[in-house]
Amino acid sequence: MIGNRIAQARKKINISQAELAERLFISPQAVGKWERGESVPDIITVSRLAEIFGVDLNYFAGNTPTFDGEAASDWRPASIETHETNDSRSHELMNFSGNNLPGSDFAGVIAHKRKFNGSALRGANFSGADLTGSTFIGSDIGEANFDGTNLTDCIFSANNLAGANFNRAILTRAQFRSSALNDAKFTNTELIDTVLTKTDLKKTVFQNCIFNGAVFKYADLTGVCFDKQTFLGVKFQSTELAEATFNGTTLKNVSFRPTYALTNRFYRTLKAIRFDGATMDKLTYAALKGVGVDLLNVTTI
Repeated sequence: MIGNRIAQARKKINISQAELAERLFISPQAVGKWERGESVPDIITVSRLAEIFGVDLNYFAGNTPTFDGEAASDWRPASIETHETNDSRSHELMNFSGNNLPGSDFAGVIAHKRKFNGSALRGANFSGADLTGSTFIGSDIGEANFDGTNLTDCIFSANNLAGANFNRAILTRAQFRSSALNDAKFTNTELIDTVLTKTDLKKTVFQNCIFNGAVFKYADLTGVCFDKQTFLGVKFQSTELAEATFNGTTLKNVSFRPTYALTNRFYRTLKAIRFDGATMDKLTYAALKGVGVDLLNVTTI
């Protein structure tokens, strides 16, 4: 929908894709991709487009008339609460990409496979919502509330999630990629087959969580506290774990792979991780013991 509206507004003011691209300091190919629906502009670019076209941001959300005079569908978050629809046009209008929606109330809505890409959603309330299969790419979702939210198969990529809350969220097969999660809180949550890739987690809070089949890839977990939590079949792949703590945790079939070659630095990093009072299976114990980790106060099962 955003692509169609960009094309329509561009033609209305009689400029080419190349001329629009020049005003935005981007390539004409990028404009072409927007208009073909292959990608969406970020929220800053959407704001600039609104200035160029002389429209407000609601024009891109679909709750203002089109330039042809055809009334667009009445857009409001509450419209997705009741049921899913198989109508392709209705589904298209449920695309929330490129929207300016800080502080919006999406609590309890059912919104499967929706797109929240390039949108301003800071402080939005998604508590208790079912967002199964939805995508959040290049959006500001800082301080958003995902308490009790079903985020099964959701993708979060290149977002600002600083200060977001994920208390009792359902995170089955959720993916977090290259996103800011400083001061974000994952509490009383089971992360089942969740993948966190190329993400800075140094200031992320994890409390009373179960990590079941979760994978940390190229993530920075320096100094993170995982005390008294449960790890089942978890993989730490090329992950920085200096000074992380696993005191009182339960670890079964957990693997640790270095961010660098098997050097003295790697061994020093592992030795600095604390496992006081932890309980682990014999294979995990042997793998850590074999590289010199202090497991004096660890119980094997």
